[in-house]
Amino acid sequence: MAKDKDTGRKMIAQNKKARHDYTILDTYECGLVLMGTEVKSLRMGRASLVDGFVQIDDHEAWLHNIHVPEYVQGTWTNHAAKRKRKLLLHRAEIDKLESKSQESGHTIVPLALYFKDGRVKVEIALAKGKKEYDKRQTLREKQDTRETNRAIAAARRRQRSA
Repeated sequence: MAKDKDTGRKMIAQNKKARHDYTILDTYECGLVLMGTEVKSLRMGRASLVDGFVQIDDHEAWLHNIHVPEYVQGTWTNHAAKRKRKLLLHRAEIDKLESKSQESGHTIVPLALYFKDGRVKVEIALAKGKKEYDKRQTLREKQDTRETNRAIAAARRRQRSA
């Protein structure tokens, strides 16, 4: 769990698959309504965002299918691992997300879960699903960029040694 000293941000979990499967159109940072045992479990760095998604019901945003394992030392007050959790967003943000997510092919996915100055935050994104050929094209572009950077670095090394 890396911690950025400038922002007080301590990463808990990331959803790298979402960036591969979706084109990210817009991102939002929002708070999360949690139980005490969930926060303790998250402080241990245990969570999974892989199957997570956001749904808006009655003008409230809810985060579904993220897995926060039960707290080991919890008692009867322990939480359910895959319960839905309420997101804390401004009304205008919720309205904007609701209207955009109803368009064809758009969805809202969680990208990262982290502590920011002691509070649990989740970064969500309005996203559009990629086609299979788009995924291949993105991978090809990354590979080409990597090869170009390697060639430039090798040329610089040769130039310094000559």
